[in-house]
Amino acid sequence: MPPRLWRDSDFRGLWVGQTASQLGEHTTLVVLPLLAVLTLDADASRLGALRAVGQAPILLLSLLAGAWVDRWRARTVMVLSDAARAVALGATAVAGLLGLLGLPALFVVAFTVGALSVLFDVAYQASLVRMVRRDQLVEGNSALEGSRSAAQIGGPALGGALVSLLSAPVAAASGALFFAVSFVSLRRIRRPEAAPGRPAAVPGHPERAPGVRCRILEGLRFVAGNPWLRTVCLASAAFQFSFAATMTVYLLFLPRALGLAGVTVGLALAATGPGALLGSVLAARLPGRFGHGAVLVSAAVLGNGALLCVPALHGSSTTTILALLAVNFVFGAFSQLVNVTVMSVRQAVTPDRMQGRAAATITFVGMGCAPLGSLLGGFLAQDWGLRGGLLVSAAGMMLSPVVMAASPLVRLGRVLPAPRAGKEPAE
Repeated sequence: MPPRLWRDSDFRGLWVGQTASQLGEHTTLVVLPLLAVLTLDADASRLGALRAVGQAPILLLSLLAGAWVDRWRARTVMVLSDAARAVALGATAVAGLLGLLGLPALFVVAFTVGALSVLFDVAYQASLVRMVRRDQLVEGNSALEGSRSAAQIGGPALGGALVSLLSAPVAAASGALFFAVSFVSLRRIRRPEAAPGRPAAVPGHPERAPGVRCRILEGLRFVAGNPWLRTVCLASAAFQFSFAATMTVYLLFLPRALGLAGVTVGLALAATGPGALLGSVLAARLPGRFGHGAVLVSAAVLGNGALLCVPALHGSSTTTILALLAVNFVFGAFSQLVNVTVMSVRQAVTPDRMQGRAAATITFVGMGCAPLGSLLGGFLAQDWGLRGGLLVSAAGMMLSPVVMAASPLVRLGRVLPAPRAGKEPAE
């Protein structure tokens, strides 16, 4: 963690809370499906439906979450989300141990936890802006995103281990414990957070504040009208669409075209984790030295371009495995460098009252393209073959740096600009 922020006890509280919450979230993503399979004997179709229900809030609630977070104190949203997830998982564990849990109830829990996680994730991004100076955003995001990457690596493995060593209901209780730790840590933050300003009144009706629909539309217009955020949104959509297609083919290519065993496939994919941790460290240093725009475009080219090497691999030799480890490590490092830098840019150029809606709009547009990309990946794998499909989908990922290079985003220097309320930057 950056030394200056490490001395800030309130930032440490946010960091610990966010880290515990991310561990709980990513542990739960594995525990709930295993609970359905091992305790409730769910078949493949029901398991797929359970996962879809847990992911649905990203598309259904992201824009609403942004509007709500911009009306409330971000830490209040985070604390309430933690408390509710802890209660939901605790009740699930008790019901599972008593033999009272059924699949319909588990579907409700999966949707509830997913919805609360959307709220928490939007809120913690807004909370950082309201806690640290804008010149500390890159450092703060580096620390927070580094712990998020660690949770993405360790959470699923921890969830699987807990289910194996204990039981699925007890593992669900461990998720509740993580959320409880986050709740306590965030509650100990002493620095007051100002409530977001009251939204501007509806024209012609000065006594009426705009409703949720109007606030969502305001967020969409703000992102569309700001050239930096518009570019981030388009680049994110291009990346998520192509990445979803790539991963669909990739997960078939490794075992079927290269003949890799499941353990080896997992090992190769796990190399993105250490790479992401390195990317978080680099994100605290490189943009301030070389400029945010140059780092964004260069890192996207290097990270996305690394996957173009995979279709050239053949067989399951040691050389192939080492090459896969290197490719995934490079992809993880530079992708995380892009993620942290993009988040810092978004937070810096967005007024405080719009933080939640800007984050939610970009998440909605980017992640909303992923299901379509997955469908395209399946089509490419079937009609173009695994090697050809992987090459085409990986090449599509290069659209993201092209979009950034052709926009004002590439000219962002070492110092991030102040919010400009969507106005075009000076040429």
